[in-house]
Amino acid sequence: MAKKQAELEAAEVVETEAVTEAVAEVKEEVKETAEPETFAKSGKKSKKHIEEVKAEEERQARKLERKSEEAAEKPKGAKPIVRPLIERRGKKYQEAAKLIEKGKAYGLKEALELAIKTSPVKFDASVEIHARLGVDPRQADQNIRTTIVLPNGNGKTVRVAVFAPADICKAAKAAGADIAEDEEFLKALDKGEINFDILISTPQYMPKLGKYARVLGPKGLMPNPKAGTVTTDVEKAVKESKAGKVEYRVDKQSIVHIGVGKVSFGAEKLLANAETFFESLKSQKPSSIKGTYVKSVYITTTMGPSIQLENLYN
Repeated sequence: MAKKQAELEAAEVVETEAVTEAVAEVKEEVKETAEPETFAKSGKKSKKHIEEVKAEEERQARKLERKSEEAAEKPKGAKPIVRPLIERRGKKYQEAAKLIEKGKAYGLKEALELAIKTSPVKFDASVEIHARLGVDPRQADQNIRTTIVLPNGNGKTVRVAVFAPADICKAAKAAGADIAEDEEFLKALDKGEINFDILISTPQYMPKLGKYARVLGPKGLMPNPKAGTVTTDVEKAVKESKAGKVEYRVDKQSIVHIGVGKVSFGAEKLLANAETFFESLKSQKPSSIKGTYVKSVYITTTMGPSIQLENLYN
């Protein structure tokens, strides 16, 4: 009985091996009769490109494998100690920052007095106002840009250039323009000479400045009607520029930046300039704004700590 059982098992093994060999033979025949893989002559489906892609994938895989092995072998050190931002500042800045109460919003006059006290530099620092607005600068009616005349000036020496006909240039010179020329001005631009901070032109002379837009535009010197630098009353524009006329506009982050004077002005003069700016900013509020117009306002000096203002300008 046992002998018969062993014979049956041996027969089953022989039969299984025969079936396996038959299947293998069929696969070989199918492989031989299958159509060879076709490739394009060029492009992404070409044989060369496909081989290059495979080689790159294998290279990247080996690179990742090496990195993971190195990371596993490299012992982890202690977590680096990151100091607070205030501790990475200079000693004078840290001492000045202690005078400002954290989280407190100050009144305008108090903030200006504090800004003067907290100026950490030896030179006559500028006093700046930074206002974050609830506008979208991509919308034409919300792209705020205008000019104001600060009653006490901004403390900067402004070089004014005028590009206009000869008779207007004479009046501009008398009004205080540093440069007032006709064709000679274009010759200076051709040489790359830019010795001015503000350029004023008449409407009929603007086409002549077109070829210099790539030079003047990025520097913010191209005359613009919105800035009051393209005008028929050149004499008035020169006097305003010399008296402290400044331009402000909202940037891509919806923030307006403006300098309202120097630390040496004192709190009273700075207050008059700041109030003039806020009145102008309030008048520029677009009618399409339904929510908060002025979201936050900060005052700071050159290289000094910032001081938050009470939001009273919506």
